[in-house]
Amino acid sequence: MHNSARYLIFFQYIGTKYSGVVKVAPLELPKKGVQDHLEAAIRRLRPLNPVSLSVSSRTDSGVHALSNSAHFDLQRRTNKPPLTEDVLVKGLNYHLGTEQIRITSAHRVPDDFHARFCALSRTYVYRIALGVTHSSQLPLTEHGVCWNLHCKELDVGAMLEAASLFVGTHDFSSFRAISSDAFKNPVRTLDMLNIQPGSSFAHSHFHREIPLWELTFKGRSFLYKQVRRMTGALVAVGQGRLSIPQLKEIMEARDSMAYPQGILAPARGLFLIRVDYRESDLQLSKQTSEQQLPSRGNSED
Repeated sequence: MHNSARYLIFFQYIGTKYSGVVKVAPLELPKKGVQDHLEAAIRRLRPLNPVSLSVSSRTDSGVHALSNSAHFDLQRRTNKPPLTEDVLVKGLNYHLGTEQIRITSAHRVPDDFHARFCALSRTYVYRIALGVTHSSQLPLTEHGVCWNLHCKELDVGAMLEAASLFVGTHDFSSFRAISSDAFKNPVRTLDMLNIQPGSSFAHSHFHREIPLWELTFKGRSFLYKQVRRMTGALVAVGQGRLSIPQLKEIMEARDSMAYPQGILAPARGLFLIRVDYRESDLQLSKQTSEQQLPSRGNSED
């Protein structure tokens, strides 16, 4: 009986305590990556094959996700059929224990499916709280998950005008991290950039109103720290610290060193909220689907 299967999982995490989503080399850092914990949970399902998780979207230390994705292969003993998706989700969440990581769904996919290269788009949201001079003024539900600014308002009209410079296909060299791969193609297409009011997770249960704004970015791929650099520049425009002609000059410089110091948005306000795929890429062949029999194994299996 065919007992090997490839799965696509969607998962979420609060990134504060992790070094990022990808795994960390042994002894490199005191903090582990989200991938380290996911692979440890998969190993506890006792697969026959070595565990190797391919993550679709890399997020930096302190960045969060409401929906990231990854694929992996899971081979079981010949007398055991592939795990069903619901058993896999329950088993992995059981083994993740108290980690701030949760599997939200799983899909059995074709053997040639790749979570990163099959992704059509990725959507990020950056959350900003206004009029907060110290993090202690935030409700507990907002600690570490937004950028709190002292100013009570932003010039959103100017920010929207500035945002239009980013939408479309451009060379984003000035908006990638200085430490990133200089040989990687800096041309990216930003399909959508929205700026709209947000809300606190505890807005109806807190003693004062906190204005929140959400910046939403959608594109197939992004350069390292591109979203945080674009956010920082847009906030600087909204605060009057950066003019739109200056922003245009920064873009046209096509040089990461042209990006002003001290305006990079911190990691804590950024969420990866969606990774999209073609439905057809997720479909198993009829023959493979028929081979997937219900598993009677428990979460320890």
